[in-house]
Amino acid sequence: MSSEKNELEGYTGGVLDLLKAKGIRTWDKLAVNAGGKQFDGILLPRNKFDAPGLIDLKLKNGYNVGIRVDDKTEFKILDHQKGTYQLPEKNLVPDPKKPSILLVGTGGTLASRLDYATGGVVPAFSPGELFTAVPELADISNVETVVKYRIFSEDATPKHWQELAKAVEEAAKKGKDGVVIGHGTDTMSYSAAALSFMLPKLSIPVVIVGSQRSSDRPSSDAALNLIHAATAAARGDFADVVICMMGTQNHTFAYLHKGVLVRKMHSSVRHTFRTIKATPFGKVDGSKIEVLAKEYKRRGEDKATQADIKVDERVGLVYTYPGIDPKVFEFYGDAGYKGLVIAGTGLGHVPHATFPAIKNIIGKGVSVVMVVQTLWGFTGMNVYETGREELALGIIDGKSMLPETAVVKLMWVLGHEKDPAKIKEMMETNLRGEILPAEPPNGFDVGQGETQRVFSQSRSERKEKN
Repeated sequence: MSSEKNELEGYTGGVLDLLKAKGIRTWDKLAVNAGGKQFDGILLPRNKFDAPGLIDLKLKNGYNVGIRVDDKTEFKILDHQKGTYQLPEKNLVPDPKKPSILLVGTGGTLASRLDYATGGVVPAFSPGELFTAVPELADISNVETVVKYRIFSEDATPKHWQELAKAVEEAAKKGKDGVVIGHGTDTMSYSAAALSFMLPKLSIPVVIVGSQRSSDRPSSDAALNLIHAATAAARGDFADVVICMMGTQNHTFAYLHKGVLVRKMHSSVRHTFRTIKATPFGKVDGSKIEVLAKEYKRRGEDKATQADIKVDERVGLVYTYPGIDPKVFEFYGDAGYKGLVIAGTGLGHVPHATFPAIKNIIGKGVSVVMVVQTLWGFTGMNVYETGREELALGIIDGKSMLPETAVVKLMWVLGHEKDPAKIKEMMETNLRGEILPAEPPNGFDVGQGETQRVFSQSRSERKEKN
């Protein structure tokens, strides 16, 4: 990470020697004449993965440019501008008339900036710094901040989920009106599902939020996502674990997605999250919070929040495919796993060639759950002969559960039960809204991201309009 103490970070070889000879430091404002062209800008730390022989300047227009330099290049030092990304930690005097929330930092793009030395995005801002950067939070509620850990979400483990669940329990006991968790988007749905199961009793909203663009980019969605999340946590009349992210590309509102029914559906667009198989849990538009779910737990319905964090991490996930080697399944039995979720083709199918291996690992005590790769739709284990044969092997019907939700649920169930019959019963029972009775009439056609969509609109109404 770049700093004043690490001069000329990322520069090597002849360019490093040249800059040192000229007395040039990182963050110097320079006039550079190279190849007959004049450039004025600030010398940036170099991306260590870039080709050698160049320097990086940030120009007045805000863009960066790479310039090839040599002994003939002319340099003039105009000024020195210290490069810093640290924001002051801002603390305001609490207003007793406003609700109070806990903002938990874990890392992720919401709390990140570009590191010029690596060319990548790195964790940087604490929740307190974000509070400084987003002063609108003070208009919504009193905000207490805590950093539980600083990681990218791909490095999250069940132990991190347990830490967050305990933090929510503690916040509720202290009288907080809601909890906002800043989280990387890549595995946000796993954490949302995990907290849904680890908080069987919940008296306040838990809102997980992130961003697709880092905070130092003009197109960043971090600030508005955080404002929407804080609004939902502080004033929402619900007690559930939800993800709050941009609802449309132009960021006119945010959707709230139930933690066991949500998935990141695009690697880079800002309105990436979708509720799968159902309409979103709710919507935040300015200060207005609308719960779209027909049935949900209200704030305070549970008198206290209780965390139940027992899990067995020995659970795997396999997406089956044509020609899959049965040894893939044998591995889980040999490696001591206790659970396996299979994302099957169609209504929940695997090739017949894998049946002996699956039967073998079930015999070794591995609980095997079947879900569908299609995301939308349900398993249909009794429709085709293959599904019936799979049930006869002892495969558990995952019904409508998303693969990641099934993985997290199986970890939690295995942390509480060892009896195969009881494990099967719990996995096939709707515990947190993860198993739907049916898709809504317009389930697959839900127009999330469309500003004018009426989710309750019936098929006949749509036909009349057409």
